[in-house]
Amino acid sequence: MSMHQTVAADQGKVFVTAYLDSLALVERLHRLLLDVIKDEFERLGVLEINAVQALLLFNIGDNEVTAGELRSRGYYQGSNVSYNLKKLVDMGFMHHQRCEIDRRSVRVRLTEKGREVHGIVADLFQRHADLLTPHPTLGEGRIGLVNDALGQLERFWSDQIRYIY
Repeated sequence: MSMHQTVAADQGKVFVTAYLDSLALVERLHRLLLDVIKDEFERLGVLEINAVQALLLFNIGDNEVTAGELRSRGYYQGSNVSYNLKKLVDMGFMHHQRCEIDRRSVRVRLTEKGREVHGIVADLFQRHADLLTPHPTLGEGRIGLVNDALGQLERFWSDQIRYIY
């Protein structure tokens, strides 16, 4: 093996290691986000809702959506969206209504109680943003670089899925 091939092989191993580190980090970040939300609700004494359900309510916000739309966004992998939506309706956090056009489809929107949870999560994220703004690595627009890199990774993975079919 030539010197050039050895250097290229070493660089390839370094990149694979960095890529695997990135994958693990993304997974840990998602779990940590859920833990941060859970801790906030425990701190406030709101124990009837879990972090995935709170994040669902936050992401629905002022919109009216179907379970299929939420699943297609892919935010809730590893959780049963239909189960969580049913629980949220049963607990009074969301209204549901059958679609007039497709009776199999149900549209959901937040109740006042659901909007309160949305507000708690929005306030939590605002506090975090305020704390991160002066951060030397993430503040002052630098978080946009992180978002750009993660967006490119998302597009790359989406393309890989499309090419399978």
